[in-house]
Amino acid sequence: MSPKLITKIPDLYFWKQSKDSMYHALGYSTILVMQAAMTFEQQDIQMGICTMKEALHTCQRFRKRNTVVESLSSLVSKQSMDQLSEEEMHAEICYAECLLQKAALTFVQDENMINFIKGGLKIRTSYQIYKECHQVLQMTQGNKSKNETYHQFEGGVKLGIGAFNLMLSLLPGRILRLLEFIGFSGNRNLGLHQLREGASGSSLRAILCTFTLLLYHTYVSLILGTGEANLQEAETLLEPYLQKFPNGSIILFYAARIDILKGNFEKAQSTFQECITSQQEWKQIHHLCYWELMWCYSFQQNWLQAYRYADLLCKESRWSKAIYVFQKAAILCMLPDEDVKTTGENIVSLFRQVDGLRQRIAGKSIPTEKFAVRKARRYSGAQPVKLILPALEMMYVWNGFAIVGKRADLTESLLITIEKEETALQNETSHTEYYTDDLCLVQLLKGLCLKHLGRLLQAELCFNQVIQSEKQIKYDNYLVPFTLYELGLLNKQQNQREKAIRCIMGKSCLLSTQTFMGAEGLRQSKKGMALLYDREGELEN
Repeated sequence: MSPKLITKIPDLYFWKQSKDSMYHALGYSTILVMQAAMTFEQQDIQMGICTMKEALHTCQRFRKRNTVVESLSSLVSKQSMDQLSEEEMHAEICYAECLLQKAALTFVQDENMINFIKGGLKIRTSYQIYKECHQVLQMTQGNKSKNETYHQFEGGVKLGIGAFNLMLSLLPGRILRLLEFIGFSGNRNLGLHQLREGASGSSLRAILCTFTLLLYHTYVSLILGTGEANLQEAETLLEPYLQKFPNGSIILFYAARIDILKGNFEKAQSTFQECITSQQEWKQIHHLCYWELMWCYSFQQNWLQAYRYADLLCKESRWSKAIYVFQKAAILCMLPDEDVKTTGENIVSLFRQVDGLRQRIAGKSIPTEKFAVRKARRYSGAQPVKLILPALEMMYVWNGFAIVGKRADLTESLLITIEKEETALQNETSHTEYYTDDLCLVQLLKGLCLKHLGRLLQAELCFNQVIQSEKQIKYDNYLVPFTLYELGLLNKQQNQREKAIRCIMGKSCLLSTQTFMGAEGLRQSKKGMALLYDREGELEN
């Protein structure tokens, strides 16, 4: 996409004043950072970094200047910020926001360790500024006249403190304790409280607080496993904006996402189409819609339509080519051979492309890409070995069974597909080295469907079959720990708490899951603990 097309609006409203106004500088650079995050183009990333440097320079001019004596004394004792003027208070907030955004771009600019360290230092500085501004806010709430500029400062502090605390609280406990040692803290309740207060206010950042909460409720809580999505709060937050901006693309997108989480797939599909037609400048918002539409049709087992959107993502989006190509190939595996021929695709060729398409962010491989590469290796040899239900396996990886489980009709349909594959697998005359792994995967998926259909005893039998086959599994080592996790939730559902704790906290579950997906796997185990104890503080004991 042409940068001129994207930047024509900020050029008109922000660029001319970005040298003299901290908020114009912040607004202009933020839009360019958003563009860079969406396109992943090096040209856009460089433009975002350069513009953000200029914004930091503009904000720096409005920050309080310390004398030599003050600078030296700050090395001995921490200086108070309660003597800042209103302009200087806003300069601190704008500077912290710019610093945080520049750090994010530093991570995606290059994968070397130097940029990773630089980005980390910028984040720490930003966090310290927010903490100090929060202290100023607490000290001045009772004795300052709450005019418009004060409310804008208040909104900025609540957004920063809220987002930082919420983001850090999502990290595994071991990493969070290490970060607390160097000055960070992550309190989820505080983060949510600050964001809710910010969202209910009238500041410029109120909508950013709202979008952060919506992102948490509709994506983060589901994918990272921090509990059930709070759809009631999400709808309440979105409703005023839906009335005020009924054709806003981001508003429509979140409305459709909420419908997906409620199981209203047909309504969500219609709203996503409205979102796509509502604007043409930001194609990346279309890509978000394509991803969700792909899953909507996958839940309904309309594989040809799901393939259509997976193909569009492969052709248009740069976010994760490895996942898109793997997903497209996985969906094609669900189609009859004659339907695959009509698409003109070669499944084996697609799987063989996956390994060469993976990328790194902040020097680290993306866990889901590593998983896709590992699964695709079955097609790398001279005699490819067919994957079993790969689209449904990815549905589980993205926690899709928790969503489709709200529709008994679709869950029953998925169960029929799984049982057909189970029968075909058992009737094979010659078994490959992947036979036990495939059979255990089928049992895990079957157990999930049975659980959501309320057939709990049958689901438990399926899960136990996977656990008992642990020593025979050769490659998919994640199956047993994740099955233990699902069995733990099943026991909790039947009020067998002690049994549930033993399943989720078992040594095999923790170690195997941590080996499979690192910190993300450990988070899955903590996810189960959160659901068992219902209080974050007890998770550390």
